[in-house]
Amino acid sequence: MHPTLSTRLRRVATAAFAAVIVAGAPALASAQSAPSAPAAAAAPAGDPAAVVRTSVESWLQGRFKVDAVRRSPVAGIWEVQIGTDLIYVDEKGQHGFVEGQLIDLKSNKNLTQERVEEITAVNFKDLPLAYAIKQVNGKGTRQVAVFEDPNCGHCRTLRRDLLAVPDVTIYTFTLPILAADSKTKAAQAWCASDRAKAWNELMLQGKVPENKGTCDNPVEKVAELGRKLKITGTPTLFFMNGKRLPGGVPAARLNKMIDENSKPS
Repeated sequence: MHPTLSTRLRRVATAAFAAVIVAGAPALASAQSAPSAPAAAAAPAGDPAAVVRTSVESWLQGRFKVDAVRRSPVAGIWEVQIGTDLIYVDEKGQHGFVEGQLIDLKSNKNLTQERVEEITAVNFKDLPLAYAIKQVNGKGTRQVAVFEDPNCGHCRTLRRDLLAVPDVTIYTFTLPILAADSKTKAAQAWCASDRAKAWNELMLQGKVPENKGTCDNPVEKVAELGRKLKITGTPTLFFMNGKRLPGGVPAARLNKMIDENSKPS
């Protein structure tokens, strides 16, 4: 049976890299580690179907077979069949729509993701850091802001990885959106004598702070900030240049991403 493309794209790890995830198989392309694409035969001049086929097969690096290329109902757009999956490519073979994402097939850039990053970026200096729990690793030269819910499993993983990152100041906004007691736990962490320690123990050990959470706290203000920034899931991380990272990131990439994005916008 022909392997199928997954229904999601891997988020762009760098501005020059977009990789399609294959169900049960490694990534189709990787700017860092994938083998060089085999040389594709030149497409016959004046044959747009052949141009499209050659471009897509080069992008797929020979790992998957293009089964058919057909004209779509839209002028200048070709339908490319790969097993039971379809992508749509312009007749020059330059750009393709893959799972709703616009990909530059030549440079392997996810153009849709790049625009989304631009649209959802913030001015880091405008974040109300007084509402966040601050923790400094090393000199703390680099900075990140992270929105976490006390009942978020992925947040726990990211928290563990963040604590292992050297030279970073972590501003944690306790955003209660997942469970009925998230707000109470967030307030209890804020009301603890050592907020950073209380939050880390809550996230990594499940240890709920021993107070009632009735002190003056910014939990409601953080909830409003989350709505203003249109944060719909946790964890959500912001880098110094304002770029947003929804969800987690592999530990091996985290420090490098922080470094890459630590120049203020």
